[in-house]
Amino acid sequence: MDNILSLHTDLKNKTYLHGPYHAFNISDPKPRNIHKASVRDRLLHHAIYRVLYPYFDKKFIGDSYSCRLNKGTHKALDRFRYFSRKVSRNNTKQCWILKCDIKKFFASIDHSILVQILEKYIQDENVNWLLSKIITSFDKGLPLGNLTSQLLVNIYMNEFDQFVKHELRVKYYIRYADDFVLLSSGKTTLCKSDLHRIRNFLENKLKLSLHPDKVFIKTLASGVDFLGWVHFPKHRVLRTVTKRRMMKNLSRNNFKESITSYRGMLKWGNTYKIRKNMLYN
Repeated sequence: MDNILSLHTDLKNKTYLHGPYHAFNISDPKPRNIHKASVRDRLLHHAIYRVLYPYFDKKFIGDSYSCRLNKGTHKALDRFRYFSRKVSRNNTKQCWILKCDIKKFFASIDHSILVQILEKYIQDENVNWLLSKIITSFDKGLPLGNLTSQLLVNIYMNEFDQFVKHELRVKYYIRYADDFVLLSSGKTTLCKSDLHRIRNFLENKLKLSLHPDKVFIKTLASGVDFLGWVHFPKHRVLRTVTKRRMMKNLSRNNFKESITSYRGMLKWGNTYKIRKNMLYN
């Protein structure tokens, strides 16, 4: 209670200073640098999130799926399947997909641009002061580990989402964090117009750049890798690297809880052979 009252006093007097971060690395599914704030700061992050999330969530587009209530990976996968069927007219026409990934997403968030975006929506000077303190508590970008970072990147990328929906007028668009796809029945528009304007908007307005090795335009029939699954017109299969990692983890740890967890994930695609393998190993 003493610590909470102390935090309250610092906020009231505007003497609050965000503490340092504890840094550590994780390597599953890929290497990431995580920065963990102190308990005091995390308590404040949760309080801010509880107030701001409901306000901003109403402003986000329906097809943004990362770190939102009643959204998530599975909803995004279902939406992708629905969109692909609409564009291909139930798999009777060609469906083209532009798939993009933003390079060093969290590390590339520009502090000054983020603050300007927040000030556009929030008129309360005290709230903007506090958010600025949290944003600038990290040297560059936003830390992977803060609850507030999840909300702030969605606010940042909402500028891009609105651009895609209202200026590019793309009907079939899905974004999950820094991964996004545009679906179309024509390749030319995706190649010449949309990709060019997307790249310009991200670089000029948000100071973000597309990952050069993770931008491609493919047909659904050739298989499209999105959110851990490779999608085809009538089915989807687990990404090869994900399957290998899963089997490696199970060879080290084949506890009932791990197997149950993986089976839950596998039911979202065509994975009969993998599940059969798990049963007999």
